[in-house]
Amino acid sequence: MALRKSGEDYLEAILVIGKRKAQVRSIDVANELGFSKPSVSRAMSLLKEGGFITVDKDGSLNLTDVGREKAEDVYGRHCLLTEFFRDILGVSEENAAEDACQVEHVISAETFDKLTGFVKKYTK
Repeated sequence: MALRKSGEDYLEAILVIGKRKAQVRSIDVANELGFSKPSVSRAMSLLKEGGFITVDKDGSLNLTDVGREKAEDVYGRHCLLTEFFRDILGVSEENAAEDACQVEHVISAETFDKLTGFVKKYTK
């Protein structure tokens, strides 16, 4: 199943919330992203069907290996892009994070690899 931007955002949110809390629930994702509980519930069903998450009987959301890999990839892109926009270009923290959230979904692997090399070289 190919993921759209929203699916990537949900996986990233589960990963980020999981870094702060031992248990992630749909309501946590809804609060994190500012989406309605029904929208998140539908998205979680699709992610479960796609093999990206599992849902425990108590409602806890867990990333599968495939889901974790995708979430970490998106989150890594987000972090590097935010760093680039903020620290190298001088964009405000808020705009850097917002712009990174948009760009992380459309940047090509080639461009991201080159950007990663540039950031590593520039920040040494």
